[in-house]
Amino acid sequence: MSTAIKTTDHALAPINKSLTAEDKIRLLREMLRVRRFEQQALKQYNGGKMGGFLHLYIGQESVAVGTCSLMGDDDHVITAYRDHGHALAVGMGMNECMAELYGKATGCSKGKGGSMHFFAPDKNYWGGHGIVGGQTPLGLGLAYGLKYKGLKGAAMCFLGDGAVNQGCFYESLNMAALFELPVIYIIENNGYSMGTSLDRSSVFKDCLAQRGEAFCIEWAQANGEDLYEVRAVTQKAIDHAHNESKPTILEFDTYRYYGHSVADAKHKGGYRPEEEIETYKRDHDPIQLFKKRLIEERIITEEQFTEISDAAKAEAEASAQFAEESPIPSDASIFEDVYFEVDRQTEAGRTGKHFFND
Repeated sequence: MSTAIKTTDHALAPINKSLTAEDKIRLLREMLRVRRFEQQALKQYNGGKMGGFLHLYIGQESVAVGTCSLMGDDDHVITAYRDHGHALAVGMGMNECMAELYGKATGCSKGKGGSMHFFAPDKNYWGGHGIVGGQTPLGLGLAYGLKYKGLKGAAMCFLGDGAVNQGCFYESLNMAALFELPVIYIIENNGYSMGTSLDRSSVFKDCLAQRGEAFCIEWAQANGEDLYEVRAVTQKAIDHAHNESKPTILEFDTYRYYGHSVADAKHKGGYRPEEEIETYKRDHDPIQLFKKRLIEERIITEEQFTEISDAAKAEAEASAQFAEESPIPSDASIFEDVYFEVDRQTEAGRTGKHFFND
């Protein structure tokens, strides 16, 4: 039987005590950049500047920023379709991300992926995946690659509470435990699987992460609105992956202020009451909570917070202008980025013969 990772005073955890004032301001800035980017994306989407789906991350910023702030050179991230926050948290620029939403050639996926398919291999960021739960075996593969190469790293694989019920997730858990792979499955539990509340979509005793006990995998449940707690709990899972090559399941309780996607018009006053949303905005906003903490620690003032927020807003506005002025992909580009071997004209790409051919 596996046991939950125990947490204590999160601000005093070694990983947080080592933060300088500049580090803490940077973490706040990154959360604000995610928030302002998403708000700008919503504005432009409603203005008809982009099409397709748009899954906003507003309200969950502390999870992406807190976890990704701990990445080392051999740590990797893969996530689902609500991927903008993770993309910015690993260091992707607003311009390339906004341009991708616009479907422009300057986008991170050359305008071919859209909202659900951000990628940055140079930053160990492997997407953005539209199939519910489909990224969980891919995260397992990243962890397998790390172990195979003898690298001291971890693969952080994010999923929502709805994806927990997908069969491929359980197949991945079994293999992760069986092969002792350094994967960290991070459940961002925002309470709703699309429009279905958690208590109507999942059978659970205490929490979703506890299902890891069936696979002898360590697990922890934590408060996803507290940046310090996110970092403290995640660091233990990373240490577990780095030093023991063992998997972990983390569950962060969080909340999204908007619907499942922008097309989800019934999220407010429909399947969830307006008072619930307003309560979370007022009492549980991760940015406001961290701002309050930093003011108490005398690291920033209200005026400094406003300056950081305004700068993030200006950056997001500039990214929309960049996307607006960027070119659309050429017709010929539809034939590019289909096969890795062909694009790079390797022997296999030129001849059609691969290693499994005689």
